[in-house]
Amino acid sequence: MNTVVLLKRVPDLVEDLEVDGSGRALVAEHLKLTLNEFDEHALEEALLLKEDGGGEVTVVALDSADVDKMLFTALAKGADRAIKVTGVGAVGGTRELAGVFSDVLGSISHDLVLTGVQASDDVDGQLAPTVAANLGVPCIEVITGVEAGAGTVTVHKEYAGGVLGEFEMTLPGVLGIQAARQSPRYAPVSRVRQIQESATLDEVAGAGGGDGRFSIVVMTPPKAGEGAQMLDSVEELIAVLDSKGVI
Repeated sequence: MNTVVLLKRVPDLVEDLEVDGSGRALVAEHLKLTLNEFDEHALEEALLLKEDGGGEVTVVALDSADVDKMLFTALAKGADRAIKVTGVGAVGGTRELAGVFSDVLGSISHDLVLTGVQASDDVDGQLAPTVAANLGVPCIEVITGVEAGAGTVTVHKEYAGGVLGEFEMTLPGVLGIQAARQSPRYAPVSRVRQIQESATLDEVAGAGGGDGRFSIVVMTPPKAGEGAQMLDSVEELIAVLDSKGVI
């Protein structure tokens, strides 16, 4: 089974993020980008499927600063092919990103497309279903495990309260991965450097332009709260609950 994994780089939430003077974007001067956590799990699930039943894994990402290192790292982990989509520039939102990826997927032989269930910079969770709609194939999201069959995959979907559902999907299709069956593997720096010296990245010209439907109107940092009240005894807790009419 041939699997394509769509990768997105997002602002590293460990860093201090600042809104720029326009109020619609982050200050880019020292902005550090990293692979979206859910996409990392999607890559791991694709590699597990390859180990279970063979096939190839292809990773796709938009061209940006340091994206080469991310793609070479994916190759070091076990991906067979890495594609860098060039000529697109800044992408305005998930709908536009889905359009770019869908256009590229039309030229790649694949059975299954995996992506993270959402990205930390928009958390709208619409990339997988939008790509699926563009391609005219089925989609299931919030996936925590995939098993390949003959022309199908059996997936475990998580619901609220830890309830799991099991579905069978006919291929081709798109899955939004919430968590792989195991923690994403680590690629040693020495292995990544070896891949950088021996492997090449494929470049595909993407179709950009934006869909014109969505734009960022304003972006503001979260407001700081009043802080927590530390309680030293059960009596203090009872007094607080009583003052708020809980007891």
